[in-house]
Amino acid sequence: MSGHSKWAKVKRYKGALDQKRGQVFSRISKEIQIAAKAGGGDPDTNVRLRAILLKAKEVSMPADTIKRAINKGTGAEAAAALEEVVYEGYGPAGVAILVEAVTDNRNRTAADIRSIFSKHNGNMGESGSVGFLFEKKGLITVKKEAVGEDDLMGLALDAGAEDLKTDKADVYEVTTPLDAFEKVKKAIEDRKVPAESAEVTMIPKTTVPLDEKKAEAVLRLYDALDEHDDVQNVYANFEISDEIMAKLER
Repeated sequence: MSGHSKWAKVKRYKGALDQKRGQVFSRISKEIQIAAKAGGGDPDTNVRLRAILLKAKEVSMPADTIKRAINKGTGAEAAAALEEVVYEGYGPAGVAILVEAVTDNRNRTAADIRSIFSKHNGNMGESGSVGFLFEKKGLITVKKEAVGEDDLMGLALDAGAEDLKTDKADVYEVTTPLDAFEKVKKAIEDRKVPAESAEVTMIPKTTVPLDEKKAEAVLRLYDALDEHDDVQNVYANFEISDEIMAKLER
């Protein structure tokens, strides 16, 4: 398990998504507001909004909730002023961590995130302290049982993907440049190949392998950050073997 694919992997560690449905809806609502504010409320012309609405559909977010979030973003309904912020730092074992948040009070959120790092043997750093260790890319996962490796590779590369990884036991991982993500995703969908997940994410350039003790400490910090109400995404460059993850899941 590597610490870059929030929806595809951390979900398995943290348990059933239904247990956090309210928090998930809140996070997606904030994302919708930010996207609508930046690019308008029409998903046909707002690529970022269109991608977030697909995420909302995946978790069965009510249509009325989506509509209110869009209206708040465009100014059609009153709402608190939200801004996107990124926090960077290091966790146990020198693991690099990026935290994306949306907040209406930057000072409060910064103090909370700093405290979480400190309580879990980490350190929040300055802007740019770990960002250079990650790249923003598209990541699409496809179950191996759904399509053959050669077929998926040809399809994805022709559409503009840059890599296809096959080292996971149950899924292929297709990575794309940002400008090719929508095209590759559509090409896979048009071929009637179901995607397990599809997201724009931060992928680490290198990873830090963790033993069981360090993995447990890093995941405690990761979870504490992820559970903060203002946090949207947490990315980290750790690598945990399937064997160790199986022990920690018990």
